[in-house]
Amino acid sequence: MPGTVLRWHRRLVSRRRAYPHRTGRPPVSAGIAALTGRLATENPAWGYQRIQGELPELGHRVGASTIRRVLKALKIPPAPRRHTDPTWRQFLHAQAAAMPAAGFFPVDCATLRRLYCFFVIEAGSRYVHVLGVTARPDGPRATQQIRNLLMDLGGHAADFRFLIATVPGSSPRPLTRSWPAPASQP
Repeated sequence: MPGTVLRWHRRLVSRRRAYPHRTGRPPVSAGIAALTGRLATENPAWGYQRIQGELPELGHRVGASTIRRVLKALKIPPAPRRHTDPTWRQFLHAQAAAMPAAGFFPVDCATLRRLYCFFVIEAGSRYVHVLGVTARPDGPRATQQIRNLLMDLGGHAADFRFLIATVPGSSPRPLTRSWPAPASQP
């Protein structure tokens, strides 16, 4: 019995005093990780191997898989997907203040007739302008309603740069002709 207790004690002590068994390479220093992230963001077309080729010129030797791991930890995507052009969602969000949307929505009446309500919504403020109700929506009527709205808005109309329009039975050309052209900046 004392031999068993002594053996258990030796085993516990050996586990406590044992140095951690580190396998693999040591972790990448914060300076090299920051430099790798900076190279990737300043040069969006560079891949892992290009960054690996540039680091020795700066005095550091790092493998491509380590660069991949560092960029993944920094949440920087691979080179083909690392572009500076905005996505469609980012574009719409940035242009929301200067982008109204126009369209018709159907209303079924008690008389079993379908009427169409023409509206314009300011995407930035979500303010809705109801421009009219008609039984037959068409392009010329919508174009005239847009012109009337522009006169009512006055100077505020110059804030709008784009128009998203869905008008049944018309091409977008008549509506865009009635929309104000962007003012030229000196």
